[in-house]
Amino acid sequence: MPPVQRITSRNARFQQWESLLNNRNKRTRAREFLVQGVRPVSMAVRYGWPVKALVYDARRTLSQWAEDLLRTVDAERVAMAPDILADLGEKNESAPELVAVIEMPADDLGRFSADGDFLGVLFDRPTSPGNIGSIIRSADAFGAHGLIVSGHAADVYDPKSVRASTGSLFAVPAVRVPSPGGVMAWVEAKRAAGQSIVLVGTDEKGDCDVFDFDFTQPVLLLVGNETSGLSSAWRGLCDHTVSIPMTGSASSLNAANAATAVLYEASRQRIAARRRTA
Repeated sequence: MPPVQRITSRNARFQQWESLLNNRNKRTRAREFLVQGVRPVSMAVRYGWPVKALVYDARRTLSQWAEDLLRTVDAERVAMAPDILADLGEKNESAPELVAVIEMPADDLGRFSADGDFLGVLFDRPTSPGNIGSIIRSADAFGAHGLIVSGHAADVYDPKSVRASTGSLFAVPAVRVPSPGGVMAWVEAKRAAGQSIVLVGTDEKGDCDVFDFDFTQPVLLLVGNETSGLSSAWRGLCDHTVSIPMTGSASSLNAANAATAVLYEASRQRIAARRRTA
């Protein structure tokens, strides 16, 4: 086991990690991001994400959880003074017990397990990292195989997104793409191989209510930007659009809430179909 490194000042190494919290370009160049919290860190380890470093409070008696990680995870171990570790944990008063530095995976659609009952989500140009994390969490809860974040968008690996996913980021692939071209090439390749993925957009004036659409078939669900909805490019690529019936004075739902409602309906239909054939 390598020796423990010790950091007691805001040196260059600390500043490099601190920059990962609020500088997307530095995260991208380093291909690393910070993870805080017992469940997210545990999920990263459970799903085999490469852990580059485990940074822990040098003055605290560590929990069994933290001791086990430091003993079993193949990563650099760094004991840090609590006053500066608090900055990496984004806490004003107290330092977290442990923060993990995790390696980013490649933005590769091949990470998706696109089997016969494929269900994926594409989020078009999201501006809120919290909404990205919330959709990842819902995708995980309702059996989706992955999330695509398309266009000029907030970052999947922003700390707000990572926290909002509550660890589901490590269980459900999230892939960033610049434009529809790569996604459609992937979809067409799947179709040519016999998997008829349909593109279904959410829209308040959809072709049908969400309850009336067959979500038991392979589906890529398209969710639009929080303000302007789907771009004209993605709207033109939709095979179908669905709407969520609403009552009351609300005219629309938050993007993450809308995606969750549709994913729930897709999950409900798929569970019912499995029960009928069991």
